[in-house]
Amino acid sequence: MEDLRLYINKLRHDFAKQTLDKKDVDANPILQFQKWFKEAVDAKVNEPNAMTVATASSEGRPSARILLLRNFDENGFVFYTNYTSRKGGEILKNPYASLLFFWPELERQVRIEGKLIKQSEEESDKYFKTRPRTSKLGAWTSEQSRVVASRKALDEEYEKMSQKYPGEDVPRPIYWGGYVLEPTSIEFWQGRPSRLHDRLLYTKEKNSWKIERLAP
Repeated sequence: MEDLRLYINKLRHDFAKQTLDKKDVDANPILQFQKWFKEAVDAKVNEPNAMTVATASSEGRPSARILLLRNFDENGFVFYTNYTSRKGGEILKNPYASLLFFWPELERQVRIEGKLIKQSEEESDKYFKTRPRTSKLGAWTSEQSRVVASRKALDEEYEKMSQKYPGEDVPRPIYWGGYVLEPTSIEFWQGRPSRLHDRLLYTKEKNSWKIERLAP
């Protein structure tokens, strides 16, 4: 164990690819995110839409997991899940959450905080129709976050759903849909040498955004 600790402590990486300055960023953080997201796609970052979604219980106990961003615009950032899952239960009691994107190929992070609201049923239906049939069936099969008897039981339930919905026209379960995180703050992080990283924080103020530099 001591050898492992020494090994971990020797893991070092000095960030030196790019810089981040207030004069170079867009006044609108959504447009700035759009720019960085496109650069992550162009750089062939592995799953650039993968993000950590952190929620907390009503008692303040946090939990986090990786989900996929499915859309974003001026209204917020969208992901889909089972409303009866652990995260769904936490969101019901405490709608405030945080998203974190990490793009190591570009030495960048983006942290977004705000309030989650349910997407409209129409929008959730629209997205669900675009999913592969197998994913649609998976939504019907999985009672997300619940204990299952075995993998065999899960596979058998999937086969049952496959027979129930033999074609592509699989309806959306009422317990499955989208959330929109309405951002109140967005932080852009650019790795820099000597751990003196660049951090720019956008904070929502009524109909505008304030930009401040944070100490690394």
